[in-house]
Amino acid sequence: VGASTLNSSLKLLRPRGSLVSFGQASGPAPEVNPLDLMRQGSIFLSRPSLAHYIQNIEELELRASNLFNWITVHNLNVRIDRTLDLDNAQEGHRLLEARATAGKLILINK
Repeated sequence: VGASTLNSSLKLLRPRGSLVSFGQASGPAPEVNPLDLMRQGSIFLSRPSLAHYIQNIEELELRASNLFNWITVHNLNVRIDRTLDLDNAQEGHRLLEARATAGKLILINK
C-alpha cells in the first residue's frame, strides 16, 4: 500500500524474490536504492500501471478474455465476500471504508 509497507515487504523476500508494488494508499512509496536490491539477493521490484498492459482495445480484449477464461476453468479463484443490490451501494462503500470485507463486493443492478 505504498509508504507504510514497501521496505518491510522487501525484507520478507528470499534471494531472487519479486515484489510488485501496486497502489499507494498510505502515500507514495519511498525511493529504493538498486544496490540494496542486489545486496538482499538480487530482488526484483516492479511498479506496474494498468495502462501499460492495455495500450489499445485489442490488448484489453485479449487480457480480459484470458482473465475470464482462467476464472471459468478454475485456474484463478476469485473470492467474493458478498453481493449487494445497486440500491445498497452506500452500504457497500461503508463496508469497504470500514475494511469489513474479505474479498470482492459486487453490486448488482436488478
